[in-house]
Amino acid sequence: MKKTVSWLYQLLLATVFLCLYPEPAFAADSLPQRFSSVDTIWVLLGAALVFFMQPGFAMCETGLTRAKNAGNIVMKNVMDFALGTPAFWIIGFGLMFGTDINGIIGTPDFFVTKFNVAEDAGFPNMAFLIFQTVFCATAATIVSGSMAERTKFSSYCIYSIAISLVIYPISGHWIWGDGWLAQIGFHDFAGSTAVHMVGGVCACIGAWLLGPRIGKYNDDGTVNAIPGHSLPLATLGVFILWFAWFGFNGCSTVSMTGDEAILSAAHIFVTTNMSAAIATCTAMFLTWIRYGKPDVSMTLNGALAGLVGITAGCDLVTVPGAFLIGLVSGIAVVYSIEFIDQKIQIDDPVGAISVHGVCGALGTVLTGLLAEQDGWLYSGDPHFFYVQVTGVVSVIIYVAIAAGIVFKTIKSTIGLRVTAKEEIAGLDFEEHGLTSAYADFMPAPEHAFPVEAISADTAKSQQSVPATAPAARPASPDGHVYSLVTIITSKERFQLLKNALETIGITGMTVTEVHGYGIQKGHTELYRGASVASRLLPKIRLDIVVSAIPPRTIIEIAKKVLYTGKYGDGKIFVSTIDNVVKIRTGEEGFDALQDYPM
Repeated sequence: MKKTVSWLYQLLLATVFLCLYPEPAFAADSLPQRFSSVDTIWVLLGAALVFFMQPGFAMCETGLTRAKNAGNIVMKNVMDFALGTPAFWIIGFGLMFGTDINGIIGTPDFFVTKFNVAEDAGFPNMAFLIFQTVFCATAATIVSGSMAERTKFSSYCIYSIAISLVIYPISGHWIWGDGWLAQIGFHDFAGSTAVHMVGGVCACIGAWLLGPRIGKYNDDGTVNAIPGHSLPLATLGVFILWFAWFGFNGCSTVSMTGDEAILSAAHIFVTTNMSAAIATCTAMFLTWIRYGKPDVSMTLNGALAGLVGITAGCDLVTVPGAFLIGLVSGIAVVYSIEFIDQKIQIDDPVGAISVHGVCGALGTVLTGLLAEQDGWLYSGDPHFFYVQVTGVVSVIIYVAIAAGIVFKTIKSTIGLRVTAKEEIAGLDFEEHGLTSAYADFMPAPEHAFPVEAISADTAKSQQSVPATAPAARPASPDGHVYSLVTIITSKERFQLLKNALETIGITGMTVTEVHGYGIQKGHTELYRGASVASRLLPKIRLDIVVSAIPPRTIIEIAKKVLYTGKYGDGKIFVSTIDNVVKIRTGEEGFDALQDYPM
């Protein structure tokens, strides 16, 4: 009886297994091989290389932004791929590659259950799915750099899903899914427009609606540079992207069978590299001429600009054509970043709008001029050029409208932007509970303290403190008393305090980033679910030496401005200074403080 039950149980398990996997494991050996091993490996290698662009973008964006947001940046780059993968699988892939409906959209194919590659394809459906998934993730991740350092993490997750779900797939169908642009002969081999320009336009709309970072622009319209915290990290990201781009462009042939495919792949590798190298050199020499020194970050942007620019026509243009595209891209990215940053004042911390949006459009249009067979400069016929321009303009209009709807909806519901306090403190702390993304290392110093907007009335109400006489203390030999007032407080209150002190005549101070803790014993932090030992909190220390201005006046203003009633408001220390010496003039005592109290 027990043997019968055991046999029936095993039969039931076998039946369930066969229902889930109707074909036995050995069935493939008994059928003729349809797919090419080398083609499949080529496509999967391309998918792996394009996926490797994600850490490249993460490192580049992190290096070009401030240390206090490093954890937030890498988290976003992880999540846009993790969120985009199921979104593209559930809906996006079908909209992009499903059966064409009037040239506009593909027939929805939920969970990719109906799609089949062409009969002559040398690779299976799943290889094509993962290859297209990593391309989709690239378009989504471009946006994070332009909107860095002030975007809500929850909002980022929502618009990242929207890009993978709808925005990217629809325009992608026009270009790669037998849509109307493909039908009129539009050519974008690996995605200058389909991937990069789509990401760049979304980034532009998002950064514009989001507004600039605090402290980026002054009231008179002048620009404050906010340098990134790690150029080596940004450079590593660019090298990773350059390397992975050989998969992005080269493996888009999706075949290595036959001499024609082999020659095409080799040609694409050379044109891709040539454009990137020339754009890098061009950006370096151009900034050397314009700024007097070769600019590192602009040169890095130049490399990416050349890669983006060549992506559309890497298969059609000659090597000299790639040289020219790199030259134009290297020039365009420098002037575009300056124009967007200084003239129209859209704050793009990493230059993604210029690199991906402007150079993606430019490279696609230049393909219409420089394609060896149909390019206007070769054939004398402008038709192909006009088709390329039509494609670029139509995709810009569509993506701008679609992205505008998504961003405006988010802005009017949960909001796009963090509060000023959260932005100044850093998104690592406010959004993820991280004191620092660099654990035991001290954060890099801020190069420019943000300006916090305060109304005149508010400032006056917080600064109208009567000057009281200082406590009796011994005077220096010249008859004056010099006091050192040291204020230690939180970083987010610094600018408010600075503005208040300036209204009473404080014209100089020494500001230092320090770390420490008081009775609150630092910040409690969890890492992988475990409690982290007490960490030192980032603080700002202001040292001010005064004589004509009583220390009590400074104390009362500081108390009014800094008080919240919570731990961490800060402390004030007052001590006596024996003498003050101005090195430039040799003046000592009170005369040394006349134009600069500190």
